[in-house]
Amino acid sequence: MKTVTLGWQLACSLALLGCIADSTLAHNISHSTEHEHPSPTLGTTLHHTSTIPNFTQALLQTMVLEPSQPDTIRLSQTNLINQVRFEERDGYRYIYANGIPDHTPGTFPNQGNPNTISAQNHLFRVTLTPQLSGNSTPIRPVFGIALNGVPFEPGTAEYWNRDRSSGWNYDALSGNINLGLDQHNAHVQPTGSYHYHGLPIGLLQGTSMTLVGYAADGFPIYGQYGYRDANSSTSRLIKLQSSYRLKTGQRPNGPGGPYDGTFVQDFEYIAGLGDLDECNGRFGVTPEHPDGIYHYYITEMFPFIPRCVQGTPDESFQRQLAGGGNNGNRRPQGRPNRHPGGRPSFPPPRHRSF
Repeated sequence: MKTVTLGWQLACSLALLGCIADSTLAHNISHSTEHEHPSPTLGTTLHHTSTIPNFTQALLQTMVLEPSQPDTIRLSQTNLINQVRFEERDGYRYIYANGIPDHTPGTFPNQGNPNTISAQNHLFRVTLTPQLSGNSTPIRPVFGIALNGVPFEPGTAEYWNRDRSSGWNYDALSGNINLGLDQHNAHVQPTGSYHYHGLPIGLLQGTSMTLVGYAADGFPIYGQYGYRDANSSTSRLIKLQSSYRLKTGQRPNGPGGPYDGTFVQDFEYIAGLGDLDECNGRFGVTPEHPDGIYHYYITEMFPFIPRCVQGTPDESFQRQLAGGGNNGNRRPQGRPNRHPGGRPSFPPPRHRSF
């Protein structure tokens, strides 16, 4: 068994770490925050009251924890320390994290997001030998996990008129709704879970090709820069483009009005339009995989974070949302707003990823 405890600076350089996972669990971890590149530290045991899947219970019982002398760098807002640990064994990469970012987040609660960041108990597992399945698989809520232990969650639970059956799902980064995202394209669940909806600005390293995390199927995730020639590490780095575009014309039902990016359904995938496939990925060389590997990108434009995987997602990403209904820090509900034929207003009074 190999245990790797890291801060962000060390995490970025570890090519052999391929991580992912999500579900709410107890765990131990490592590393500190507020400096962009904190020193690696060992962490403490966290406790959580939610139900823990059987396989995770078994994993937690086998964990070997180490004492810590943390270089305590705290988030001024939450007084919490970022902690994350990667462990490789039995063909898997396990990620234990408290979900606190290793960069300074925005202010929460805020006008668009009434929730407060709190420590979580994330345990994710990804295979060390990911394989393409031959088919793309839609995945939500969690696409992958960042190297700092913060989940990537592209989707939202907000629908036109709060009606899931309408089929019109609001997109978090449309610019037409206010979900209280911070400068890192992240915000907070009613459970206190901080998560990314787009480019994790605090993890990027200029215009370099930056490993930022691992998807649920075990393949690596990179920031928006990649090689112009996917098979040549000597070609120049460019900002890669997705192969999605806005549909033309008017929405046929529901909110009506022109396709303007307010809803996920406003976009369509056109093979070959950009550099990437329908899951915002491609096969090619990377700094960590000079012989080539399939890998994903987070892009500036839709879908931002991929909405599907090309491998087999691990079961640790198929979490069940706690509660439901009217729980968490939420504003009072008002009547649904109906604006057929025009720009749809944003009715949901709270945010919760699906």
